[in-house]
Amino acid sequence: MDHEKIGAFLGQFVLDAGAVGAAGGVVVGHRLGLYRALAEGPATPEEFASRTGCAPRYLTEWLRGQAAGGYATYDGATGRFFLTEEQAFCLADPDGPNLPAAFLVVLGYLRDEPRLTEAFRTGEGIGWHEHGDDVFVGTDAFYRAGYVTELVQTWIPALEDVEAKLTAGGRVADVGCGLGTTSVLMARAFPRSTVSASDYHAESIERARKQAADAGVADRISFEVAPADGFPGSGYDLVTTFDALHDMGDPVGAARRVRESLAPDGTWLLVEPYAPDDVADTFTPVGRLYYAGSLFLCVPNALSQAGGHALGAQAGEAAIRQVTAEAGFTRFRRAAQTPFNLIYEVRP
Repeated sequence: MDHEKIGAFLGQFVLDAGAVGAAGGVVVGHRLGLYRALAEGPATPEEFASRTGCAPRYLTEWLRGQAAGGYATYDGATGRFFLTEEQAFCLADPDGPNLPAAFLVVLGYLRDEPRLTEAFRTGEGIGWHEHGDDVFVGTDAFYRAGYVTELVQTWIPALEDVEAKLTAGGRVADVGCGLGTTSVLMARAFPRSTVSASDYHAESIERARKQAADAGVADRISFEVAPADGFPGSGYDLVTTFDALHDMGDPVGAARRVRESLAPDGTWLLVEPYAPDDVADTFTPVGRLYYAGSLFLCVPNALSQAGGHALGAQAGEAAIRQVTAEAGFTRFRRAAQTPFNLIYEVRP
């Protein structure tokens, strides 16, 4: 054995084990608003206790752990902790990436580890609806930043003729809408258009209705509890599916329903996790993040449904293209991409 390689591997273990444990601290900070409070300015643990109303001994350990992990900064001369502008944007800014939400998802699905372990033995699935609220809320919050930044400004304009149709007043179906974030974004951006949103998860639809009401667009969005292969309506100018097709047991059936529902010149905006086609090229930090979520969430959900597919979150463009071709679509192109997503334009 090469002892230097053993040392390097142990170093990786220390980083990984520390990160797993630190995820809990990040979620604590997220729930208690500690990042927002620290963004107000530098503070010693005692000063931070006065600012937040939390116990100083716990805050001391939390602040030191955050600094050790690079999630906060320490000034040794004053004994104060603070967030840099970049840390505050990523951790505390409501318009930023909201990175703590990702840890909320991770802790949520890790609670189901015993069930997943048993599923390895039985081959049975675990439905999305069987997870806890942290998974639903965290997933929505994590993806929200990308949708807010890209959906209206970049992805829809990248599609042929779609922006003009929606501006004039089009019909949109948002399939697998989750908590309704994408539905609300489109309704706000295109007030002359209407959105028919659907998801098989009743609890998510309840939350989506509330979000639409709070945003003042409830009159332009209808919400239905319905599976992806059975959502209502037809003649849509645009159908959207965001980070959901790979979770389905029958993605081909869902794609066929999308094709049936589209107007003759309609478009399917299909957004999926970023993944190269060559498996070896998915062995990256982003790929690792997606494989973890796919193992606990995406593949078990697909296996819990009829259809026989379990694409997973790293399916790649070729696999997604094949699904659309089997459903009868003849046009498929990559319209845009980000470090986390591939955006496809699919047409009949």
